[in-house]
Amino acid sequence: MHNWFECKVRYTKIDDKTGKEKKVNEPYLVDAISFTEAEARINKELEAYISGEFTVTNIRKANYTDVFPNEDGDRWFKCKVTYISVDESAGKEKKVSNQMLIMASDVKDAYDKLQKALSGMTVDFDIVGVNESAIMDFFPYFNDEVEDRIVSRNETNEELV
Repeated sequence: MHNWFECKVRYTKIDDKTGKEKKVNEPYLVDAISFTEAEARINKELEAYISGEFTVTNIRKANYTDVFPNEDGDRWFKCKVTYISVDESAGKEKKVSNQMLIMASDVKDAYDKLQKALSGMTVDFDIVGVNESAIMDFFPYFNDEVEDRIVSRNETNEELV
C-alpha cells in the first residue's frame, strides 16, 4: 500500500512570458512512509530542479488509490471512479468512490488512458470525473517501481497507460 503526500513548495522562479521573478507555491506528490520522510524526500528531489532557496509550506496526506505515470503526458489529472461493492454480511450493495491520478495530455486522453488501465477490473466501474490537477510532478518511492510497471506491460504487449 502506498502513502502519497502532497507537498506544497514555495520558491522564486522566472516567468517565461515576462522574464520577471515571481514567487510561486506549487504542489508535488511524493510516495513516502511518513510526513517526516515526505519532507526529506521532497527537499532532496527538488534540490536538483530548483536553483536558489525553496520552502516546504505544507504537507498533507493525499487520498489517491492509484497513480498512473505516463511518459506521453505533460499534466496530471485527478479522476473520480465509482463502482458497486457488495457487503456480503448485510447483503446490500454500496457505491464506492476512489480518486486516481493519471498523467495525460488533455482530459480526453486522461479518460481514455484510465479506461484502458482499469479495463482488467472484474467489477463494473464508472469514471464520473476527470479534472486537471495542480500537481507539478510525482516522485515514486522507487523509480524502479515505475520502470517495472513499464517493462511488465511491454512484456505482455500492453500499451503503457
